[in-house]
Amino acid sequence: MSTKDTKIYRLKDVVHLTGLSRSTILRLENSGKFPRRIMLTERAIGWRIADVHGWLDQRIVGTGGVK
Repeated sequence: MSTKDTKIYRLKDVVHLTGLSRSTILRLENSGKFPRRIMLTERAIGWRIADVHGWLDQRIVGTGGVK
């Protein structure tokens, strides 16, 4: 596992990166359309950077944004 795979985005980072609201991210995650969170502590959640960037890459390719 590379260093990029082990780095974590917190929710505020994911909101900023994707431009989606907190509630939209959590709704997409619950419906299986966004990567699953990692429980860092009892109250802190995060997402693997590689998972979030992979999801974004799929969205870009799916819309024809990258050729």
